[in-house]
Amino acid sequence: MTAAGSEGFALFVVATPIGNLGDLSERAARTLREASLVVAEDTRRSRQLLSHLGIHVPLLSLPAALEARRIPAVLAQLAVGPVALVTDAGTPAISDPGRRLVAAVRAAGHDVVPIPGPSAVVAALAASGLAGDRFCFLGFLPRTPSRLRRVLEAVPADWALVLYEAPQRLARTLELAAPALAGRPVVVAREMTKLHEAWYQGTAEELAGRFAAVPPRGECTVVAGPREP
Repeated sequence: MTAAGSEGFALFVVATPIGNLGDLSERAARTLREASLVVAEDTRRSRQLLSHLGIHVPLLSLPAALEARRIPAVLAQLAVGPVALVTDAGTPAISDPGRRLVAAVRAAGHDVVPIPGPSAVVAALAASGLAGDRFCFLGFLPRTPSRLRRVLEAVPADWALVLYEAPQRLARTLELAAPALAGRPVVVAREMTKLHEAWYQGTAEELAGRFAAVPPRGECTVVAGPREP
């Protein structure tokens, strides 16, 4: 790691495994080892990863509700050493805290360096078998049925879409989404890269019925392909 000129050191945005610890790159491990501070969405989860790697670096929590309040502390630390930003799993600032911190660090004149790696969005899209040349990532959908449908209907018919959902809400979300996803093939990825990884394919209506009968466990990523002619 090197200093970012006269402004101090760089912020490294480090992707961490979404399940299988073997997916952590050597570059990511080295970056975490050399950081003066690791900023993490949940320090309890990140401490487990660091302990697994034998890394003992100070941690600072970055929950979404406190992100703005943590920025001054991170900027102060960048004056004395490099800082690594991680999230619970996958790539920071993608449907997780970190976006405002990254913007503030850039505005302060520091370098921001991505350390690419695991991403549930990319993994699900690549392994779904659905078109991936144009897609829209929606994160977690709104809870209000009317807003949920408006968000889905705004995605062009010839684009794929990717979204996250909690297992206890998956059946209900797919049921509400079914009219807007009519004509789109749907794949649900559960617990990607973990021991009980599973994939399900069908229409939104079919999958809603399946998960209503047998609720899923673990993290779920939903991919809907372009609308079929």
